[in-house]
Amino acid sequence: MTPPSLPDRAHRQAGSGAPSPSAAVYLDHAATTPMRVAARAAMLDVFDTVGNASSLHGSGRAARRRVEESRESIAECLGARPSEVIFTSGGTESDNLAVKGIYWARRAADPRRRRIFASVIEHHAVLDAVEWLERHDEALVTWLPVDSDGYLAPETLRGALAEHADEAALVTIMWANNEIGTVLPIAELASVAAEFGVPMHSDAVQAGAHVPIDFAASGLAAASFAAHKFGGPTGTGVLLLGRSVGCVPILHGGGHERDVRSGTIDVAGVSGMAAALAETVCDLDGQGSQLRSLRDRLIQGVRAIAPDAVLNGSPGRPQLPGIAHFTFPGCEGDSLLMLLDAAGIECSTGSACTAGVAKPSHVLVAMGVDALQARGSLRFSLGHTSTEADVDALLDALPHVVERAKAAGLAGVSSRGGVG
Repeated sequence: MTPPSLPDRAHRQAGSGAPSPSAAVYLDHAATTPMRVAARAAMLDVFDTVGNASSLHGSGRAARRRVEESRESIAECLGARPSEVIFTSGGTESDNLAVKGIYWARRAADPRRRRIFASVIEHHAVLDAVEWLERHDEALVTWLPVDSDGYLAPETLRGALAEHADEAALVTIMWANNEIGTVLPIAELASVAAEFGVPMHSDAVQAGAHVPIDFAASGLAAASFAAHKFGGPTGTGVLLLGRSVGCVPILHGGGHERDVRSGTIDVAGVSGMAAALAETVCDLDGQGSQLRSLRDRLIQGVRAIAPDAVLNGSPGRPQLPGIAHFTFPGCEGDSLLMLLDAAGIECSTGSACTAGVAKPSHVLVAMGVDALQARGSLRFSLGHTSTEADVDALLDALPHVVERAKAAGLAGVSSRGGVG
């Protein structure tokens, strides 16, 4: 299949042997998505001004006005009150502040409340925060299992809470999974947590760009967001925190954000984030429809090229519209990734690399996928700049890439004398 709008592809791949970054086909929007024009414009407007939003002089008041206008806009987009919007440096800080801060507040109020309930498919910003509390702060942890689609049923949470009702400090369950795109029933899960009087936090970093968010209706105590996932700047995020929810700070200083988070507010960053979110929310339905169409085109094409490829996550469950996560039997994900990168296609692998050793995705393993098979996975994620030409470019490159990756995988197995 020849990509219809990539006439310069052969030229780009000649000479240096690698495309320039600006010419690459970008299919990694779940990692970060290009900044929206509205966000860039809002930030450039602020860059021409000066003023600390905590200062009382005219420039400081002007900066504070921009911050509060951004806060009000973000609150409106996410179904929250402005006073519930806590500005942070991104999703990781928001997750850590919610998990640690709410846990510490709950335990301080009642020393028996030391147990955290978390899904096994959480992002490492949550997983590692929970494990840190377990190692260093005597937290008890109940890991909530998922099914083969990455779905967590409300009854699973109800059973776990019923077993440890007197110890329950916090529930933390992501809104949508960053690897396979499964959307979890957050309102139902939060309702279960409320039955036991337990606050629930949700990592909504992936959901923010694609799912209608109504914080007030969700029943959540807290939810985390990162601007760069919906076309805002990196290094800027939000924690939505209910007014009645206790949360101990993890950063100490001026108490700039409701005495929960300290640090001089990035006026340009929050302005860009507010502009990007407003534009995203306005076009949520239209963009969702477009992304689903592109994703279907991608899935059909991959299945035609590699019939043995396995689509992870179930089409019968709610899914993010732009994620297609495949396992390619007989291939190493890293080999597929690098071969596609050399062909000018940028995506991501489902494994993490620690100290140079590739590890299978903890999400796939939790879903029951064999660890060795899980290492042969790729995530293709689409976003607001994606086109049919991007999908066709992938499908044009994929046959040769899969063939080479399988040959390399078989050679590796042969050299090891088989796999036990």
